[in-house]
Amino acid sequence: MSLHDDYARMTPFEIAFPDERGLADLMEDVIEEATSRRVDASLPGIFLTLGSVDDFVRQLRAPGAPDGASMQYGALVFQAVQFVRAGRPLYLLETAAVRRLVEHAPDAAPRPPSTAGYLQLPQHLFWMGAAEAGAPESVDGLFWVASDSGALHVLPITGVLPDGAGFRALPLPEAPLADAMDWLRADMRGTSADYSSSLPGHDLDGLYAMETAGEVLKLLARFFAYIGSTPGAGGAATPEATKGPRPSALPYTRVALVA
Repeated sequence: MSLHDDYARMTPFEIAFPDERGLADLMEDVIEEATSRRVDASLPGIFLTLGSVDDFVRQLRAPGAPDGASMQYGALVFQAVQFVRAGRPLYLLETAAVRRLVEHAPDAAPRPPSTAGYLQLPQHLFWMGAAEAGAPESVDGLFWVASDSGALHVLPITGVLPDGAGFRALPLPEAPLADAMDWLRADMRGTSADYSSSLPGHDLDGLYAMETAGEVLKLLARFFAYIGSTPGAGGAATPEATKGPRPSALPYTRVALVA
């Protein structure tokens, strides 16, 4: 299996919102409605109760979507709005760097490099079971939002199709960012080693599995700690033309292993 980390691939944000005008209109509507209701729309529980958001999610939802899809769409819209507000921070974590983070916890406090962002992982390196107990799907990356209230909201993205036709969003329960230091070295799975995989060929390709929400939080916390404490780990990069997977059109930060 080919692992790809040569450049940032087309992101779920770009797939879901190819024309950002609708998202920009939603952001204006959210501000107006939240102001009139005197509520904090930066909290997902409040954000998803807004009529403007509900209307937008209904239009975005694919016909025939299964029960529970509204939660996935709502979580995606929340992450997208915060992603735009934060300046569309996209990080590509290279294979050598992510393998080091799987094996070793950085000796630093995890602090998000931005209030929201998308961490793209090497293609086909991490796998996660589908919510419907179907075949495992490749994890493309992790959206995150660090709220003013101290909560971390994470949305893993799996099953990105080669032609950019779709993907799966798997909302996790919010987690207190104050606990992130504990996540660095916690045993999240208990019954077996974190990130260990039973996929066919996992030994040959060094594949990882994410079976628990804790493993997602652990990897994200280690990324936060690494990027914030390692000079030279992150370098600005720009979109590029290629014959490989469709590249992202967004500027991004390449996160490499620093010896």
